[in-house]
Amino acid sequence: MSIHEEHPTSPPTDAWGLEPLMDVAELASYLGIPLSTVYDWRVHGKGPTAYRFGKHLKFAVSDVRAWIAEQREPSSPPGHTDRR
Repeated sequence: MSIHEEHPTSPPTDAWGLEPLMDVAELASYLGIPLSTVYDWRVHGKGPTAYRFGKHLKFAVSDVRAWIAEQREPSSPPGHTDRR
């Protein structure tokens, strides 16, 4: 599932008018991170908001998109290098 779309202001919907949901594995795959990282974020309240359906977690594409936007770091001033 891709979270990219032509009109990012309106979430895509299915035949029932519902927004697509991602599971934990899809989110981890999309972000290129280990599955365990998503679960660690949940424990520490750091990841995107999720819905729980029994033992299953699902993430609304719009919530993932908003969370990703919040993670963006500001640009460094010209000539500044980020040395960690």
